[in-house]
Amino acid sequence: MKKILLVFCLLIFGCGYKPLSKVSKNILGDKIYSYVSTSINDPQNSVIIQDALKEAIVSRFGGSLVPRQKAESILHVNIKSVNFIPTIYDQNGYVVSYKAKLILETKTTFANGQTSSYDARGEYDFDIQANSVISDSKRFKAIKLSSLSALDEYIAFIAVKGMRD
Repeated sequence: MKKILLVFCLLIFGCGYKPLSKVSKNILGDKIYSYVSTSINDPQNSVIIQDALKEAIVSRFGGSLVPRQKAESILHVNIKSVNFIPTIYDQNGYVVSYKAKLILETKTTFANGQTSSYDARGEYDFDIQANSVISDSKRFKAIKLSSLSALDEYIAFIAVKGMRD
């Protein structure tokens, strides 16, 4: 068992594997300032996405949130679109499942002054009761989880960009 573990560790570390969070942290730095442009049409979505962004910075990037003046990188997120698409209907024709689709426009300013833009897409599938409307709690949860999915895509983009540069 120890030999297998040793071989596995040698393969992983020998190939130059680096966790995504470490690569993105090297690119963005430890101190990150983030903000989400507030949507006039639906300000609640902006608040939910801001919370998801803060959660992603701390848990996925391993960074800390700081004021703009102390930041190594600045991350600006704008909501491009939020859609709820019916995906499953019951035998009576009522919608019983939706897909939340979200597009976030991200603009990043790095410590060296370079900027980068990327449209990150996130999705989340959820069920509702037949012949009912989407409740606010399910809608907010779907927006939060689809924005976390979009931010995961953004993290992968940043990591690939960092590996190329």
